[in-house]
Amino acid sequence: MPESSAAPRTMADMLKNFSIEIGTREPKVVTAAVNRLEPGTEVYLTWIPGEDPFRAVEASAGLSRGGLKPVPHIGARHLENENQLSEILNRLTGEAGVDRILLVGGERDDPLGPYDSSLKVMQTGLIQKYGIKRVGVGGFPEGHPKISDKILGEALVEKMNFARQSGLTLHIVTQFCFEGQAILDWLRKIRAIGVDMPVRIGLAGPASLTTLTRYALRCGVGNSIRALTHGPAFSKLLTERNPEPIVRDLAAANGAAQSLGIAALHFYSFGGFGKTVDWITAARAQ
Repeated sequence: MPESSAAPRTMADMLKNFSIEIGTREPKVVTAAVNRLEPGTEVYLTWIPGEDPFRAVEASAGLSRGGLKPVPHIGARHLENENQLSEILNRLTGEAGVDRILLVGGERDDPLGPYDSSLKVMQTGLIQKYGIKRVGVGGFPEGHPKISDKILGEALVEKMNFARQSGLTLHIVTQFCFEGQAILDWLRKIRAIGVDMPVRIGLAGPASLTTLTRYALRCGVGNSIRALTHGPAFSKLLTERNPEPIVRDLAAANGAAQSLGIAALHFYSFGGFGKTVDWITAARAQ
């Protein structure tokens, strides 16, 4: 994928077709999403370890009724057995109108059931059986604390090849990162090994430095945390950070961003759903 030298894109350009991630525990957030997001916006629904996976059915149904596109997470290592996976997919598609999902490995050392990876879930054939064609998988610009970059790259290639053979349309949704250059470097690496799937770049919405640091440490995002803590950290602990510097870095690298397959941005609303949407709305007006 040769890089072009196009003019820099604007903030508004970069924020077109964004997606956002919410939890399933608070119905008020689902209502807020319906009230505040444009029709057709993709809203990803987390599956936290130990949480009832069927919570996503009601939340997805509410989003679908409101004209949004629910994208529930399916955590491979959280699944107990094939029957549970089948029931989840059946209810999501039949009761909630879901036509796309995000497959993640699931942050759990020992799988609860027979699936230790998202590829294993894809290979069951159940996703296709229930009419789901669009599937997201995870990407890690800063690597994974427990999996080598080599294995992560090989896994992306395997998923891509399997998807093409089985009629699934695959895209990547990345873990959040705090440095634009790290994201672009990672994109170049996966393109170099033949991974040509479109990518949604994960970014943390506005939140305090303490909140962002807590999530970064929990999720294994360590290297780029220096971008948050640069300067006299103690005087800035409560200062709110937003992703504008990263978005501007990606916009400035317009040629690279286009040729490297950045499909859109994906927001993790660690500082609150309303605060994240407020920031996006204001940034799109710039």
